Amino acid sequence: MLRRLKLLTVSLCTLCAASRATAVDEQSTAVVSSLSISGFAAAIFAIAGTLLFALVFRSTIAHMVRLLTVKIGTRRIKKILSRRSKDVLDDIIIPGVYGGLTRIDHAILTAGGILCVQTKHYNGIVFGGADDPQWTNVDGIRRQKFLNPLIQNEGRTRALSKLIPEAPVANLVVFTGDVQFTSQLDKNVIHVRDLDSYIAKFVFGPCKITDWDAIWMSVRAAVLTDDASRKDFGAQLSFS
Repeated sequence: MLRRLKLLTVSLCTLCAASRATAVDEQSTAVVSSLSISGFAAAIFAIAGTLLFALVFRSTIAHMVRLLTVKIGTRRIKKILSRRSKDVLDDIIIPGVYGGLTRIDHAILTAGGILCVQTKHYNGIVFGGADDPQWTNVDGIRRQKFLNPLIQNEGRTRALSKLIPEAPVANLVVFTGDVQFTSQLDKNVIHVRDLDSYIAKFVFGPCKITDWDAIWMSVRAAVLTDDASRKDFGAQLSFS
């Protein structure tokens, strides 16, 4: 009888030990599984964070490159224009041809007449024809549409002509930056590297104007330089 009690006690102890071992194994497995899931989640978050940082960094760099392109391009154009003529107006606001206000990037009095210059600062590839309402710029993965600068600047050219109806005014679009075009451009759409030679060779043809200084004084007198006009023009852009 005593022997049977001893055997029963041993069996119970063995069973308890086995149960504890199983529980420990299950807990260990749960911990390992939890750690595996946590590790996987952490890896996913790390990858997502890296990708987000890369996108933000790339966007920031692209934005800085665009700003630098605009700054360098504008400075280069101003330098060429000032070298070619003493009569240059930059970033001016004048009355629009159909009311409102319009802004002209550059106006220059040359030996051949007045050029109304619009500038575009882009890198990459530009798609668009003379009659297309919009052109497209593709720079890496960035794609954006913009108004046909020839059509856009035609309105500015007419506004300038309205101030001096007796004098000829020409529409000129100048691109800066590392840009390539997919189609043949009109003769009045050029890259900044050709601006100097374009002005040197530019002529309107026969012209009856004898006092160009008076013409240029009329243009200067029509320029709106007050802060209120700048604000009105900004409000006009926001509304449109």
